[in-house]
Amino acid sequence: MLKNFIVVALRNLKKNSLYSVINISGLSVGIACSMLILLWVKEETSFDKFIPKVDRLHQVWVNASIAGGVSSWNSVPLPTYMEMKSAHAKIVNSAVAGWGGNRLITNGDKRINIRGYFVSNEFLDMFEFPMVEGDRSLVLDDPSSIVISETLASTLFQEGENPIGQFVKVDDSSTLQVTGIIKDVPQNSSFQFHYLIPWKHRESIQQWVRDNTDNWGNYSFQVYVELAGEGDEKEVEEAISGILTEKGQDDVPREFFLHPMSRWRLHSNFENGVEAGGQQEYVTLFSVIAMFILLIACINFMNLATARSERRAREVGIRKSLGSKRGQLIMQFYGESLIISVISYLFAILLVLASLPAYNNLVDKRLSIDFQSSEFWLFSLAIILLTGIISGSYPSLYLSSFNPIKTLKGKVAVGKNANLPRKILVMLQFGVAIILIVGTIVILKQIDLAKSRDIGYSQEGLITVSLTDDITKNYEVIKNELIRKNLIVNMTRSNSRITDINSNNFLGWPGKPESEKVMFVTVVSGYDYAETMGAKMLYGRDFSKEFSSDSSAIIINKAALDLMGLEGDPIGTSLDLWGDKRNLVGVIDNILMGSPYEEVRPMFMIIDNWGGSATLRLRPTDNMQSTLAGVQEVFEQYNPAYPFEYQFVDEAFQRKYTTINLTRKLSTIFAVLTIFITGLGLFGLASYMAEQRIKEIGIRKVLGASVTSLVGLMSKDFAKLVLLSFVISAPFAYWLLHNYLQRYTIRTTLDWWIFALTGALALFFAIVVVVNQARRAALANPASSLRNE
Repeated sequence: MLKNFIVVALRNLKKNSLYSVINISGLSVGIACSMLILLWVKEETSFDKFIPKVDRLHQVWVNASIAGGVSSWNSVPLPTYMEMKSAHAKIVNSAVAGWGGNRLITNGDKRINIRGYFVSNEFLDMFEFPMVEGDRSLVLDDPSSIVISETLASTLFQEGENPIGQFVKVDDSSTLQVTGIIKDVPQNSSFQFHYLIPWKHRESIQQWVRDNTDNWGNYSFQVYVELAGEGDEKEVEEAISGILTEKGQDDVPREFFLHPMSRWRLHSNFENGVEAGGQQEYVTLFSVIAMFILLIACINFMNLATARSERRAREVGIRKSLGSKRGQLIMQFYGESLIISVISYLFAILLVLASLPAYNNLVDKRLSIDFQSSEFWLFSLAIILLTGIISGSYPSLYLSSFNPIKTLKGKVAVGKNANLPRKILVMLQFGVAIILIVGTIVILKQIDLAKSRDIGYSQEGLITVSLTDDITKNYEVIKNELIRKNLIVNMTRSNSRITDINSNNFLGWPGKPESEKVMFVTVVSGYDYAETMGAKMLYGRDFSKEFSSDSSAIIINKAALDLMGLEGDPIGTSLDLWGDKRNLVGVIDNILMGSPYEEVRPMFMIIDNWGGSATLRLRPTDNMQSTLAGVQEVFEQYNPAYPFEYQFVDEAFQRKYTTINLTRKLSTIFAVLTIFITGLGLFGLASYMAEQRIKEIGIRKVLGASVTSLVGLMSKDFAKLVLLSFVISAPFAYWLLHNYLQRYTIRTTLDWWIFALTGALALFFAIVVVVNQARRAALANPASSLRNE
C-alpha cells in the first residue's frame, strides 16, 4: 500500500508539473529562509555555552542612583577582586581582567598586532578554555609567562617547532615565556583573544595599576566570580551589595550585583538597575519572522492543493466507490504532502548552501550546516514532518470529505463559506507581508534620522592611530614632521577615540544641589583638539601651549553648560574635579561620541596624557594613498617596532549602525521573499476561484458581459481581502513598531503615509497577480465551460 501511495503521489506531481513547481518553489524558499534565520538564532543563543561552568560564573556589576535614576555599569574598583574571595562562603573563586586590546607580539622577524587580555591566574581555572598544552592551573603563575592561541602559535613559530618554553616580545618591551597553548576561542564566546598575560605582569609594568590596588574610588576593572552552585547568586548578592558603602563609596547610593555569564550575550541592557532587553529582542524578532515565513509557505501548499480540488474530486469519488475509506484517503494526501515536503527540503538545503557565503558576509558570522550533527538530522526530520503535516492537513481533510455520488456526477457542492478558510489564510499572508514592509520603512526612517543628526565635527580626512610608548615619546616630533611635509592639517591625542566613550566622572559646579550627581563623559586630550576634530568653540578657546595654566584648566560641552545653567559668559567659572578647582577656559559644541539614538551627554575635557589614540586631520588631496604612504613613512621612522595601522573615523562611526543595519537588511530581504511566497499563495487562490466560477463567467459572457467587467468582478473580491487584511494588520504593525522605537531616545515618527504607501503597494501587487488569472478565465470560450450543462 505504501508503494501505491508513493507511485500515485509521484504521478500527480508529474501530471500537474506547473502546480508542483510552484508548490515546491514556495515551500523551498520558505524553508530556506527559516533555516538561514534559525542558523543565526542558534549562533546567538549558543554564546558561552561551551564554558563548562557557565551557569556558575558571574561578572560583578554596580548599580548607582544618579540623576533620579539607577545607572548600571560593569567596571569596578580593583580591590573588589580580592574582597570577593572572602565576601561569602559560596564564592568559590574570583578573577580580575583588563578590557582587552591589541598588542604587538613578536618572535624574531615575525610580528603581529593582535587582541588579548591581562588576567589573574584564576581566570583559566574558572572559565576553563580548552588547553592544547600546559596546565591551566599553573600557566599564568609566573609574571613573565604568556599563554597563546593555536593561531598565534602558528603565526609566530615554524611548523613542527614547539612554542612551549620559547620567548616572545610584547609591545617591543616585555619578554615573556610561552607556558601554554590554548585552542582558538570560538566566535560564540564573549571573550575574544589570542593571548593571555598574567595580571602580575601588568602590575609590574603599569604604575597606575599598582596605585589602585587598594583604591575603591577608581572604577576601571572587570571582576568575575565563580559560585559554588546554580541559584546561589541571590544569597551572594545580598552579602556583597553593601561592600562599596562599607569602603567609603557613599557619595551616591550604590551597590554590587551579579550578572550571570549565561545572560551576557542576550541580556546586556539595563534600565534603572534591572535587565531591559538586549540581543534577545532581535533573537525573538527573527525567530517569529522565521515561524511566519514557514507558516506562509505551508499556507501556499493548502491554497494550491485546494485550488485543484475539482481535478481531484473524481479521483476521490472513484476511490470511495471502490471501497477506500476516508482514513486511507487522508493518508494518501498526507503522503503526497510529505513527499513534496521532502523534495522541498532538499531544494531548501541547496538554496541555503548557495546563500551561506553572502549571508555570512551580511550577518558577519561564519555560519555553516553541520551534516554530521544528530541535532541537524532531528531538526530536518522535524521540519519535514511539520511542513508536511501542516501543509497537508487542510487539503487532506477537505478533499477526503467529498461525497462520491456528487463528485462522479461532477457536482462538488461547496457551501456558502467554503472559501472562508482560504481567504483567511491569504489575509494572514498579506498581514505578515504588510507588517514586514511597514517595519522595513520605519527602520529606514530611523537610520536616516540618526544619520541626519549634526555630529558636531567633520569626519572628512580624519584618521586615528593607537598610541604606543614610542609614539607618545616622539609625539611632538611626529606631529611637526607631518605638518612640515604638508601631509596633515593638525593632530591631537585623547584617551578615547572620538567615536567612543572610555571614561566617566563626577563634576561639581557653582549652584549645584548637593544631592544632584551627574556622570560626565571624560575626555583627556592634548592640544589642538577642537581644530583637529573640526569642532566649534562656542565660548572661550581650546587648550593651548601658550597658556601654562591649562594644566589645571577645563573645557565643557554645550550639554554640560545647559545642565549647569550658568548665566552670561561662563568663561572663568571654577569647577570642582576630584577635590581640586579647575578654571573653565572654553565651551565646545556638542560632539556625538556615543549612540546616535541618544542625546549627547554632558562632557568635560582636561589636558593630560592617559594614552589612547592620536587623531590626524589629513590634508585634502586627490591622491589619498600617497598621503597615507607619507604618513606611514613618518610613523615607521619614529615607531619602527609596530606596523602602521590606522582607522578612518567615518568607518568607525558607521559601526554604530551595525545592529539596526542588519535588522534593516534582513527585514528587507525577508519582506521581499514573503511577498514572493504570498504571491504564489494568491495565485493559488485566484486559480481556485477562477476554476470554481468558470460556469458563472461563461453565463455572464453569453449574456453580454465584457472581459473588462469580468476581470473587475473577480479582482474586486481579492481587493477586498487585501484591504481587510490591511485594516487588521496596520494597527498591529503600529503597536509593534511603537514599542520597538521606545528603545531609542531619539526616534522617528510613525507617519500616516507609511501605512498608506504599504497598503497601496499590497493592493497593487495583489491586483497584478489576480488580473492575469481573471483575464484568462474571462477570455475562455463559454461553450467549453457550459458544455456539460
